[in-house]
Amino acid sequence: MPAPLNLKSFAQKQRHNKAKFNAYLESLLDAQPEQLDATVAAAAPKVWEVTDCLSCANCCKKMSPTFTSADIKRIASHLKMTPKAFKEKYLYQPPNDTDWMNRSQPCQFLNLNDNKCSIYEVRPADCAGFPHFDKFPTVDYMHVHQQNVAYCPATYNLVE
Repeated sequence: MPAPLNLKSFAQKQRHNKAKFNAYLESLLDAQPEQLDATVAAAAPKVWEVTDCLSCANCCKKMSPTFTSADIKRIASHLKMTPKAFKEKYLYQPPNDTDWMNRSQPCQFLNLNDNKCSIYEVRPADCAGFPHFDKFPTVDYMHVHQQNVAYCPATYNLVE
């Protein structure tokens, strides 16, 4: 089991390296190295060996997933609500956008005592796939990794 994360230390490290990491990710996007996908695929298991998501939950505390129509229907059904009532209670749609996002942060489904998701079995696909290391080609998801590196120690460790 990985050691619990020190979120204050992570935040300091992340702030210190933010510009350098973003420049590095931009350079990968520009260069599109041939072995990038293989490098990410090989590094990801090592990252998970040292990452304890339950001691962090920054993704749930500081970010919002995108809810698809299928997510909304599935979660609403699980909560015995209509999709319309679910959206009205929990979600908002940013202006000029088709995405549905959480109204509040931290996520309304996060138990702050143990960092567990109360709807884990039916959570949004965006949450289930987070931090999206397994999506290839990596360059197609570079914008996602650029966002995630600011909040997710696993993404930070992968880039590091």
